[in-house]
Amino acid sequence: MVAFATEQALKLTLETGRATFWSRSRGELWEKGSTSGNGLDVKSVLVDCDADCLVYLVAPRGPSCHTGSPSCFFRRAFLEGGHIQMSNVEVPAPTLLARLEGVLQARKASDAKASYAKSLYEAGPAKIGEKLVEEATELAQAVAGEDDGRVASEAADVLFHVMVALRSRGIALEEVLRELDRRAGKSGHDEKRSRPLAQ
Repeated sequence: MVAFATEQALKLTLETGRATFWSRSRGELWEKGSTSGNGLDVKSVLVDCDADCLVYLVAPRGPSCHTGSPSCFFRRAFLEGGHIQMSNVEVPAPTLLARLEGVLQARKASDAKASYAKSLYEAGPAKIGEKLVEEATELAQAVAGEDDGRVASEAADVLFHVMVALRSRGIALEEVLRELDRRAGKSGHDEKRSRPLAQ
């Protein structure tokens, strides 16, 4: 979504962790979701090079758009007869990995004969683990001595199987991203030393 923010709105956002804006029509501050319940929990705020535009990186609590769509950006622009048109059909706007996560979740209810992911789910954790080792080994071999196209292809296989493994355990990709964010700015050596020893 796009909204207007004043310095006070930004300060409140940073203090509370809840997206707060300035309503130019009402002439007052407003916290997104204060009446609808569809708030935005702000994880980080990015500032552009001119310091006149902000991006709130958020975890939404419900749809962000007043239409009920997850995002306000759900229509596509296209040219027709030299004129700009907008599609009337909603186009989902999640990231590629979020779309993949949704597909892999849906595959849990599909037929194993038609779905490779479903066949992995049915084979169980040990088989999924074996596939992860196999795919990681193929990626390592590609990195060591194959062309960039092969490296990208094998990396895609690893990511896919990691996503299957996460879905099989009911772990959201968001949890992994939060863990990466927690580690940001730390020395990798220090972070590894701080981990509890595996049992």
